[in-house]
Amino acid sequence: MMKVILYVCAPLALYQSLTQVFKVFDTMMASHISSTAVSSVAYISQIQIMLSALGSGLAVGASIKVSEAYGAGDFELVRRRVSTMAALCAILGLGVLLALLPFSRSFLEFMNTPEEFLEIGIPYFRIELVALVVTFFNNIYIAIERARGNSKRILWMNMGIVITKLSLTAVFIYIFHWGVTSIAIATLVSQLTVLATAAVNMSKKDNLFSFSAKAVSFKKQTVMPMVNLSVPVIIEKAAFAMGKVIVNSMCTVYGSQTVGALGISNNIGGITTMPQSGFQEGGSAVISQNRGAGKYERTLLAFKCELVCNILIGAVLMAVTLLGLEYISRFFAGDDDSFNEMIKTIYRYEAWGAIPLGVNASVLSLMYGFGKTKVTLFMNFCRIFLFRVPVLVLLRAFTNYGSESAGIVMGVSNILSGVLAIILGIITFVQIKFEFLEIQ
Repeated sequence: MMKVILYVCAPLALYQSLTQVFKVFDTMMASHISSTAVSSVAYISQIQIMLSALGSGLAVGASIKVSEAYGAGDFELVRRRVSTMAALCAILGLGVLLALLPFSRSFLEFMNTPEEFLEIGIPYFRIELVALVVTFFNNIYIAIERARGNSKRILWMNMGIVITKLSLTAVFIYIFHWGVTSIAIATLVSQLTVLATAAVNMSKKDNLFSFSAKAVSFKKQTVMPMVNLSVPVIIEKAAFAMGKVIVNSMCTVYGSQTVGALGISNNIGGITTMPQSGFQEGGSAVISQNRGAGKYERTLLAFKCELVCNILIGAVLMAVTLLGLEYISRFFAGDDDSFNEMIKTIYRYEAWGAIPLGVNASVLSLMYGFGKTKVTLFMNFCRIFLFRVPVLVLLRAFTNYGSESAGIVMGVSNILSGVLAIILGIITFVQIKFEFLEIQ
């Protein structure tokens, strides 16, 4: 099972890691424009992530059902669910564009975006909206490839995304000296390359996972199993990102630089958490396939192997980032010593959540694999709205830590999220062991 987990998850983890590294470089290039550009991108990116929860949540929920059908050998159901999922994605994307594109300024103001971010942020946000809808379709395609265990294709395809985006961003900023909007243009172009690949592969007649208009079915028995799983995931991801937007908004009281420093700290932290996310995605596919095949003992074994990997990743990369923090932070801060110290202070707190978040990712994978999306909703709701926002409110009201509060709240919420994951993970593990294994 460890070989299976590594075979499926390692390419996804590598992709997530490289994506995060390129994201770090992306932020560094934005800092070349101005510190306001970095802060505005960091702020609006969280809003964009909140909206992307619609597509990614649908992809997660639907891919679980596709994996189950694939594991059970019901290939007709696989084709029907894949095709219906793509159709739902098209409807969702069109709705997002019609609802938000004409009202971008009003929406950003509603999200409490600071006035100094609006002027450069609105054009950036509009292009990102179009890229977001393209990403909806890409998420569906990636979910399909993940369901069939084709992690290497996902790795190479997405490597094309990050290389294209990074190259275009570098050309736009360093050669043409364009502004923040060029970063969004680079995102859109890079996502379109994957959409083209998805269109080619999903139009092949001999592909079990291809799209067929005839297979699209909006009947209750086809749609509702996917929707019932997807809705809690959508709410979970949107609420999680919304919580980050709230935290960013609350941190503006410490100055706009704090928002930028927190965003940079999150990027550095992503060097550890993103590969864990790759194992989470791959692990949930392995678990759901074995669940569909009725091999419950292997689902628990997959979870154990994934847990070991995520804890090791957390420990090793936390040590690496802390040891090299001075060099990493200096890339972003340049000669601005106060900004450099702010980044390091915030990240030193955030880093301690690396191992707890590894546990959290593994437990989420187990929950997704068994379709317990309501539990994952509860876990991520607690992470933001119980362990993060209230803590920041207390720090603002009763302490004078200043921008350091942003780091403290990240450390507290990440560690407590790990503790909650341990409790719920033990309960779920025992339930599976006694309920499903008794059936066998």
